[in-house]
Amino acid sequence: MAWTKYQLFLAGLMLTTGSINTLSAKWADMFSAKGCKDSPEHAFAHPFVQAVGMFLGELSCLAVFHMLLCHDRRRPEPKMNTGQSFNPLLFLFPALCDMTATSIMYVALNMTSASSFQMLRGAVVIFTGLLSVAFLGRRLVASQWTGILITILGLIVVGLADFMSGHKDDSHKLSEVITGDLLIIMAQVIAAVQMVLEEKFVYKHDVHPLRAVGTEGFFGFFILSLLLVPFFYIPVGSFSNNPRHVLEDALDAFCQISHNPMIILALLGNTVSIAFFNFAGISVTKEISATTRMVLDSLRTVVIWVVSLALGWEQFHGLQVLGFIVLLVGAALYNGLHRPLLARILCCASVEEEEVNPVERTRLLDEGRVQEEG
Repeated sequence: MAWTKYQLFLAGLMLTTGSINTLSAKWADMFSAKGCKDSPEHAFAHPFVQAVGMFLGELSCLAVFHMLLCHDRRRPEPKMNTGQSFNPLLFLFPALCDMTATSIMYVALNMTSASSFQMLRGAVVIFTGLLSVAFLGRRLVASQWTGILITILGLIVVGLADFMSGHKDDSHKLSEVITGDLLIIMAQVIAAVQMVLEEKFVYKHDVHPLRAVGTEGFFGFFILSLLLVPFFYIPVGSFSNNPRHVLEDALDAFCQISHNPMIILALLGNTVSIAFFNFAGISVTKEISATTRMVLDSLRTVVIWVVSLALGWEQFHGLQVLGFIVLLVGAALYNGLHRPLLARILCCASVEEEEVNPVERTRLLDEGRVQEEG
């Protein structure tokens, strides 16, 4: 069945905004500017400020939800399913997981390439599968266990590619690249906990997806914004790249933005793209299928990788291609993408068998290639 223009638009929107989200975050990391009190020019390394911007984008989904709700209520026959009433605090713990995982990933993005960042996020398949068995009582089929094992292999290949390219990368030390990769994988453990919590406590309440994303964004935005105050005073030594070597120096971030307005363009790209990406992802699942959403998310990795190469942000490494293919196969097996393909192949084979004409069948029987039953 051919896609409608609206479905093509949604798929293109998800692919584009998802790619812009990671690329704009990496772009922001590549800027340098003077800080407060005319401090020397230094790199824009403010992962927690970037995470606040991302949650602001998620929070905007809540505004979109209420706008759509108001528009729907003006119709003679409202059609929008708002879901049942729920306690917003149900989203608090998933939001805390999202906040922690996102912040860790933005720290890691400062240390590694955008393509490796996106590829290693595929590790969430492993931890989601294991936690769903442990806490949701789910039984994984053989193809899902195979997908998990293949994903682990893919992560090893990508990690090996980063290890080998780290010796040739002038922008990142090898130790930084390895630390960044490990932080990304650690963040996927927390992201998997978030998914399990959402499935166990949230999805049973039939909450509208935009409302769910917006509510998590609300908690994440305000909690992380408040945490920027104590982060301003927590020394972390060389782990931080800001002049005061504290966990996060939000004032330095704003001073750098004032000295180089292009930074705000990158941050706005991250904030706006995450809002449209969440909307498009939810709509693709609803209008097309969850499998299509997974395929588009995988294609997003290709776009990020190609753009990074074209802009000279990273160097080509053949092992990354192999690692991506292995990760793609693992994710496809875990999400059951092979089932419709096998069903279609078997269906086509049965149709071809039925369409063999009587003359051809007689010829095959005479040659002994087809045996009639009974």
